Amino acid sequence: MNLTIIGSGYVGLVTGACLADIGNDVFCLDVDARKIEMLNQGIVPIHEPGLQEIIERNRRARRLTFSTDVAAAVAHGDVQFIAVGTPPDEDGSADLQYVLAAARNIGRHMNGFKVIVDKSTVPVGTAALVHDAIASELRKRGQSHMFSVMSNPEFLKEGAAVEDFARPDRIVLGGNDDVPGERAKEMMKRLYAPFNRNHERTLYMDVASAEFTKYAANAMLATRISFMNELANLADRVGADIESVRRGVGSDPRIGYDFLYAGCGYGGSCFPKDVKALMRTAEDFGDPLQILRAVESVNNAQKLVLAQKIVTRFGSDLCGRTFAVWGLAFKPNTDDMREAPSRTLIAELLARGASVRAYDPVAGGEARRVLALDLANVPDQAARLTYASDAMDAVDGADAVVIATEWKAFKAPDFDVLKARLKSPIVFDGRNLYDPPALQELGIEYHAVGRASATHSARARAESAVRTQAA
Repeated sequence: MNLTIIGSGYVGLVTGACLADIGNDVFCLDVDARKIEMLNQGIVPIHEPGLQEIIERNRRARRLTFSTDVAAAVAHGDVQFIAVGTPPDEDGSADLQYVLAAARNIGRHMNGFKVIVDKSTVPVGTAALVHDAIASELRKRGQSHMFSVMSNPEFLKEGAAVEDFARPDRIVLGGNDDVPGERAKEMMKRLYAPFNRNHERTLYMDVASAEFTKYAANAMLATRISFMNELANLADRVGADIESVRRGVGSDPRIGYDFLYAGCGYGGSCFPKDVKALMRTAEDFGDPLQILRAVESVNNAQKLVLAQKIVTRFGSDLCGRTFAVWGLAFKPNTDDMREAPSRTLIAELLARGASVRAYDPVAGGEARRVLALDLANVPDQAARLTYASDAMDAVDGADAVVIATEWKAFKAPDFDVLKARLKSPIVFDGRNLYDPPALQELGIEYHAVGRASATHSARARAESAVRTQAA
């Protein structure tokens, strides 16, 4: 099948590459000429495991084309996927200007039946706006080609997007039950048939429900994260271990373990934006979502939890202190710095007079760009932020190491080397990677999120051992 992907960002690239990989002829369009030039040179502008190989394989097979030619893109695809960005507007709502610009371009150039698929995350009612934009352009041309607008939201996890696309747990398709809608449904059914061979994964519904499903899913996951973070903060106060609590709660099959990990807050391109957009939609209809207000508030506060623990340990004035920060991307296996908790952490440490030596195994380049913008108006703080070439170089002579992203490379470091290279053997762990008793036995002071009980127990055992030896 001939497919066009409008927008060669994260969603567009993964969608286009994976659909080409099962034999479709895919045309990827983007208005950013520099990005298209990079892709045509085999340079993938984002980090996503497995994506580079798939793109290169399908470029060689001539199943994947990258271009800025709008007319050629519209002419190519029987199915036109709109996968452009929907950044938050000033009021928190999704900015649909790029979606509607794509729709107008389709209307200006289409010369036959097209299926237009909203792949971007968009609020309820967007399909109708896309339909009207295309119809308006057709009227200007005096044309009356049939077309159908469908919603097909993506459920891709950054860092596992290729795997998620290849083995989806569900494929949501929202469409209309008119004649063009039935024709579109059959085309999409044929397109997604390779993903439904073992069992049917496609969920057919009306357009509004499909649009709503994407926001509801991300809001639910964000809610689980913020709920566990609130419990973790309480666990620190009451003397419980949130990891034990997580296992006890997650073992209930009605709840499960996914997204129950406490930490220093969520970030990325989806959860923060989609929570805001869903809240805005609710407010527009006079029905504010109280739970999501709390979810957002808790997450904003949680991004400061590590800095607060550092202040409790070292005092509010951090002048003369140096902290190594391990992990800058909002999650592992990506270089995405959007809404990353590390940005809030670093800004707070620098504002308190500290120096920061940062390291990320993948996101270093993107972090330099983003953090330079964050600190553009505070050059004295920017001067105290440096970058290390590896994890152990970052901790050399630092007062403590602070873990903001749970990269695999950080899960089992050489603790003897870590202890020797730090000025003081102190770890602030925003992702609860380590076993508190084990670090205590190594003589490393360990501050995690919601693990006061485990840390207290380790200290008690150590003190008991000392008393026994003395006796």
